[in-house]
Amino acid sequence: MIESDTIAAIATAMDNSGIGIIRISGDEAIDITDKIFKSVKNKKLKEVKSHTIHFGHIVQNNEILDEVLVSVMKAPNSYTKENVVEINCHGGVVVLNKVLETVFKAGARPAEPGEFTKRAFLNGRIDLTQAEAVIDIINSKNEYALTNSVRQLKGSVSVKVKEIRENILNQIAFIEAALDDPEHISLENYNEELINITTLILSELRKLLDSADNGRVISGGIRTVILGKPNAGKSSFLNTLIGEERAIVTEIEGTTRDALEENIRIHGISLNIADTAGIRETEDVVEKIGVKKSRTLAEEADLVLFIVDASRPLNENDYEIIDIIKDKKYLVLMNKSDLETVVKPSDIVGIDESRIINISAKQNIGIDIFEDKIKEMFFGGEINFDSELFITNERQKNDIRNAYDSILLVENSIKNRMPEDFFSIDLMNAYESLGKVIGETIEDDLVNQIFSKFCMGK
Repeated sequence: MIESDTIAAIATAMDNSGIGIIRISGDEAIDITDKIFKSVKNKKLKEVKSHTIHFGHIVQNNEILDEVLVSVMKAPNSYTKENVVEINCHGGVVVLNKVLETVFKAGARPAEPGEFTKRAFLNGRIDLTQAEAVIDIINSKNEYALTNSVRQLKGSVSVKVKEIRENILNQIAFIEAALDDPEHISLENYNEELINITTLILSELRKLLDSADNGRVISGGIRTVILGKPNAGKSSFLNTLIGEERAIVTEIEGTTRDALEENIRIHGISLNIADTAGIRETEDVVEKIGVKKSRTLAEEADLVLFIVDASRPLNENDYEIIDIIKDKKYLVLMNKSDLETVVKPSDIVGIDESRIINISAKQNIGIDIFEDKIKEMFFGGEINFDSELFITNERQKNDIRNAYDSILLVENSIKNRMPEDFFSIDLMNAYESLGKVIGETIEDDLVNQIFSKFCMGK
């Protein structure tokens, strides 16, 4: 799959800006640039040292297109491990396209989405988890997602996966050697030793799998649904969190007919939050659809916010919501606490009182307590990136799950006193599954699919 032709693309956003960068990578990157770049010192780029910057002009048919700075990074010490040139132009859309067109005419071809990072992977500079971390950094929605992606780019997932694979490979090698040379290598009492090793491996894989839920929350945000009976203050609460009037608020019950979805950040954590139709029995066809959607969203949510109108007695709609949320992560927000209240926490039977917060959406009371509670519920009050590793990629999670299941089969074989070559088969399956995580054993089509999701020029 390794290609040697030279590719080029605009690596910065296509908008009018101070600076725009055109990236060129491949064996001929420096020679191609030399055809169109005139240094003010009249020096060819192939004669300069690596990792240097040079001032001059991009020229086509003796016409100056732009005044530029050109960075030269010679193989193998570059992003792709190939010769890489970056032309720093003025950031206008027209001038960038004009310079890029000149690069193509000089011999480069247009890069495909993600092809620079793909080449870095294929040339062995980074593994697949690090490559995927690149796109995660670009798509980060909050500071935690960014921090975790940077750790993965540095190889945090790779190190752990390689460590587990090495342990597995050692066991495969020992079993195969013992089966080939039973006179000199004994498998006596090896089952007891292997069961201890598989227990350790399962524990490590379990930690990675368990981290995936928090990892998804970190990268994608907490799927949050606001539930409550009509006029409990759901839309007012959403508007307070957003800081603007996004949801329509009236005294008329059933104003919200469909879910209104917003993304907000609390202490660096993203909440993908949906304000839903009030839960109640209704003859209105449209409102019925909205109520049904509210229940569906609640079933799929990571967190349900139950807004209680504390100024009105609980009714059958409130009790229905209590039944919906009892097996979910939830917070009960006793709204309108600025008014005379008639509902006490003890009135909400079956609800953990530590999950109840008094708020006033209208007066912005209790919102700070609510925000602290969110962080505490999902991350114990903090996320420690110095010691924790979070899997945020569904592909990686599936491959780790396959490895975990294979190790479970090894344990079952040991307990059932199966022949040792059965151990070796399942250990090898686990080894290969973990190889897919870091990209050592992966099909070409999947590689192409992964990098097709990248932006152009990366």
